[in-house]
Amino acid sequence: MEVKVEPLDEWNEEVLNQLIQIYMRGYEGLREYGGENVPYARRYLSWCWRNGKIFVARIGERIVGFAVCMRDWEHALRGEKVGYIGEFVVDREYQGHRIGRKLMEACLNYLKGSGKVVLEVGEKNENAIRFYEHWGFRRLKKDGKWIVMVRGD
Repeated sequence: MEVKVEPLDEWNEEVLNQLIQIYMRGYEGLREYGGENVPYARRYLSWCWRNGKIFVARIGERIVGFAVCMRDWEHALRGEKVGYIGEFVVDREYQGHRIGRKLMEACLNYLKGSGKVVLEVGEKNENAIRFYEHWGFRRLKKDGKWIVMVRGD
């Protein structure tokens, strides 16, 4: 199975619906961190499109994962501008096929020059925490139910 990761360059209802499905499935069993409902996901992902860079992983025409990155994000907990990964989801059906690796490579390449890269992950999402630690992110602090992780200087 060939996976292609690329910046999302077209926003339409079909793409949005694919992203919503992946987003909602990605938070199954972890609803306290996201995936509240479809109307929220629609608003949130539309906001991500307007304010960040969305990378999608595709197998053929099917989107199987996505990540949202932002440069020069004013991170409240860091008190400085950083690169930010605001969403990172691989469809559960396709996890374990190195799709996350390809998405992370795209994110870090896009955020190159940002100095630090920050993300938040739910404290119970142990698989994601291990994945991010593998990529050099370290736990910076706990903020409620979230762990703030940072990579870089």
